[in-house]
Amino acid sequence: MGVNRLSSISQANTEQKVGEFWDAHDFTDFDDPTVPDVKFEIACAVPIELELFSALEKQARQHGVQVETLVNLWLQQRLSEQKS
Repeated sequence: MGVNRLSSISQANTEQKVGEFWDAHDFTDFDDPTVPDVKFEIACAVPIELELFSALEKQARQHGVQVETLVNLWLQQRLSEQKS
């Protein structure tokens, strides 16, 4: 443990004290079941032709964004146009 660092839950400042704390406690004592432990994002992969992907990378660099951002933006725009 770093110099003068406290463990966030036990407030212990040594590995020995952290160990002693967890020997006497269970993590469920500090769990809030109303708060999600993790946030998941679902992503899916779509195969893209290599030449098309290279062109996308070039466009993304020119716009200063990641390829994923550019593709999502363009797809949103196209879908919005289709609804009109």
